Amino acid sequence: MHIIQEILFVFAFAIAVYLFYRKARQIRLNILLGRDVSLNDHPDLRWKNVLLLAFGQKKMFRNPLVAVLHFFVYAGFLIINVEILEIILDGIFGTHRLFMPLLGSLYPVLIGCFEVLAVLVLSGCAIFLVRRNIIHVRRLAMHELDGWPRSDANYILITEIVLMLLFLTMNTADQALHPEVGPFWVSGAFRGSFEGLSPATLEAIERTCWWLHILGILAFLNYLPYSKHLHIILAFPNAYFSDLRPKGKMENMPAVQKEVQLMLQPELAAAEPAPAEMPKFGAKDVPDLTWKNILDAYSCTECGRCTAACPANLTGKKLSPRKIMMDTRDRAEEIGRLGNTEGKTLLRDYISEEELRACTSCNACVVECPVSINPLHIILQLRRHLVMEESSAPQEWNMMFSNIENNMAPWKFSPDDRDKWAIEMNA
Repeated sequence: MHIIQEILFVFAFAIAVYLFYRKARQIRLNILLGRDVSLNDHPDLRWKNVLLLAFGQKKMFRNPLVAVLHFFVYAGFLIINVEILEIILDGIFGTHRLFMPLLGSLYPVLIGCFEVLAVLVLSGCAIFLVRRNIIHVRRLAMHELDGWPRSDANYILITEIVLMLLFLTMNTADQALHPEVGPFWVSGAFRGSFEGLSPATLEAIERTCWWLHILGILAFLNYLPYSKHLHIILAFPNAYFSDLRPKGKMENMPAVQKEVQLMLQPELAAAEPAPAEMPKFGAKDVPDLTWKNILDAYSCTECGRCTAACPANLTGKKLSPRKIMMDTRDRAEEIGRLGNTEGKTLLRDYISEEELRACTSCNACVVECPVSINPLHIILQLRRHLVMEESSAPQEWNMMFSNIENNMAPWKFSPDDRDKWAIEMNA
């Protein structure tokens, strides 16, 4: 019987790992649809970002209560994986609590810590469910989350609660069945509730919880790439490859810089070779963005802190930086699954001109994001395409562009007349 269980477990584990690898590989290919960009400078600062933003969740602590609850869930996910390692090895080798003889008296302390974390995860997930579905926090109740995004968050929270309950029930039944196991800090307190049950019943409860717990974790592993909770993994590389430039600094376009330089120094034009092809200005679809933009989209937690801080959204405009990231990820998924569908693009089919023009470029969304996502960079690239490739801009913008081109300033005054008011005042 044990051999059959080992075979079934290895089979289930191998399938789960293979399916996760296949989806992870597809996501990697989707991210690499974007243009190449080098983000390997200042590795010391980049590792510091990983430690502070990804591991330490520094930005989350602007709201201490939510940050502490999130940290409980996050720490539980990372640390309880040690317990999952023991379960996997037990399943492969047919052992029972493989680490117990190796760790001796330290083992009950370790499992006790895991159980305390499990209770904290239970508490955190329950409070998050209340915030989402009863209190209706504004940023968690916006229409862009209607349908799958809202259900996705609830599914994850409920799944984590069930997995923690299975873990605690498994430990309780195991201690009642095997007196030499434990006592553990949390489940040990409930050990008496299983008294009077037969050994066969206790073993059935323990084995059922064991199987449901590990199969639930394997199912969660393969649900992760389809969920916003993929940020659990991608937050770390995203923090490492974050933009280290000052927040207000925008990326110049080399082709435009070159044109301006030639305009100011015409003598350089003769020595300048003609470009092999016309450069593209801005971005119209996902392949025109950088791979970091697409990594940003897959790293999005859909927490809505960016949208909650966006002045355009707060004043009733259509723009939502969170939706920008969700739309970019959905379009990347569509291209990865179906190819670059003819006539369909990120611009207009997913993100409207109205959304893009509402952005004030204030960087509030960039500052607020807990995992170093930059929605503004995508907005600017799409807006550059509209203006520079399609000449599509509001009349007020076109007037400003014309003034800059002709008068070298946004105002409709010639350079010679610009300081005339000062001369008249001193007359």
